Amino acid sequence: MTDILATVAALEDKSLLVLDDDLSLRTRLGRALEQRGFEPTTVGSVLEAISAIAAHAPAFAVLDMRLDDGSGLKVVEALRAARPEARIIMLTGYGNIAAAVQAVKAGAVDYLSKPADADDVVRALMAEGDASAAPPVHPMSADRVRWEHIQRIYELCDHNVSETARRLSMHRRTLQRILAKRAPK
Repeated sequence: MTDILATVAALEDKSLLVLDDDLSLRTRLGRALEQRGFEPTTVGSVLEAISAIAAHAPAFAVLDMRLDDGSGLKVVEALRAARPEARIIMLTGYGNIAAAVQAVKAGAVDYLSKPADADDVVRALMAEGDASAAPPVHPMSADRVRWEHIQRIYELCDHNVSETARRLSMHRRTLQRILAKRAPK
């Protein structure tokens, strides 16, 4: 990790945009990336992010996929238009293959699931060329991935338990028991 930090220190442009609607996560990630040598600008909405890009297009970006006022993919498009060589990492609490493909097609260089460790974010931002970073040291457990998938489908079905159960080919009562439990670690 020290050689990556040395690479960050040697960068000419260390500007970084951090977009997340969770204030505590955004603040913590911004501070952690600042300690690792970046110059972060933190914002909490798509509108704020697009304004920040218009003022100064950063060399790096760490963007949340799903926000209260839209999708982080809009910000990817705006940043790609303003600065095509920018390195963009997408973060999301709803890790799935379709969203990862969508993010990469839009122009992100990597896709990480929340909660992402700051060192994992730096490795992804500094990966050589189009190579992706090494797998995270503490990936989500299989139970957590299953829970995240169920939560995503439940949200897409507008919190309709019967429709979610039908789409997941699961008994409605089984789904209700799963939804009533806390998220696994």
